[in-house]
Amino acid sequence: GYEGATLEDLQGVMGNISPPSFYHAFGSKESLFREAVDLYVSNVGGPSTRALEESATAREGVDALLRITVRFLSRPGKAQGCFLVRGAINAASANKGAQDYLLVTRQRAPRGIKARFDRAVAEGELPSDIDTGSVAAFYATVLQGLGMRAGDGASRASLKAAADGALAAWEPLTSSAGGRRRRSVRPRSRSSRKRRPRLPPAPTQGPRHPHSDL
Repeated sequence: GYEGATLEDLQGVMGNISPPSFYHAFGSKESLFREAVDLYVSNVGGPSTRALEESATAREGVDALLRITVRFLSRPGKAQGCFLVRGAINAASANKGAQDYLLVTRQRAPRGIKARFDRAVAEGELPSDIDTGSVAAFYATVLQGLGMRAGDGASRASLKAAADGALAAWEPLTSSAGGRRRRSVRPRSRSSRKRRPRLPPAPTQGPRHPHSDL
């Protein structure tokens, strides 16, 4: 992460360059971090973003987005987790600039997914009355949650199961509001209706005997 990497660490992986050479090339540690984030977004996020945008349908796009992400996050022998999610978490106030840059970068995900859903609505694939922002927020949360789980050591099978569950929610999330209301209000079957117990008939009184009060 950002705070765990010291200037000496960075100099070492660059061939033990001197501090003046480092600052001449990058300006600061945070500037280098921002360049690394942008490169990560381009190289790692590029294929999944293109798959989302170029798929024939929004559902196929979300499917491809999640599958590509699962494969990347669980590559054997590679670092696990997502740099955008775990690169700078709860940073000290002196490093807040790096943390904020990651936050702004992560916010691109729900906006990009929402834009694809809005296009699907315009093309007639999705109903016009769905809340595309809410659905996009759901899938962006799943996407970034995969990165956190992978960093915690979750297996590829576990990540894939989470993606499968998110895709199983597609139909209820993207059906029209009117359709959801109709499905939620179902008439009770006759067998489920409570029947009132039948009371025995009231006894009938016959003619009083003239000596019945004796």
